[in-house]
Amino acid sequence: MEKRLGKIESVHFGLGGYQGAMLGLHVTLGTSGWGVGDSRANWDAEQIKWSEHTKWSEEDRDGWYAEIMRYVSKLLKEAKVDSVEKLKGKPVEVTFEGNTLKEWRILTEVL
Repeated sequence: MEKRLGKIESVHFGLGGYQGAMLGLHVTLGTSGWGVGDSRANWDAEQIKWSEHTKWSEEDRDGWYAEIMRYVSKLLKEAKVDSVEKLKGKPVEVTFEGNTLKEWRILTEVL
């Protein structure tokens, strides 16, 4: 495991991810020497419709959306801001296993 310090380079709430069809929070973390993207998102209800062939239900999607909103609420509280746009520039600790992003967190102790 390797930990790196950086900041939130960019952030937006909206469409992104796989084929631009995922609704949620999309961030780029890093510094001038490295960067990594992360998303908390799930299928957009207006683009990806449920059918009998999907392996999930609309109730599942509702739960995923609630999970995303609770995650955003937690980030806003930790960063002491009131909107997603204000997360940009906040310091973070990013944990990698090899080249794989494992987790990241707002450095609340320096805010």
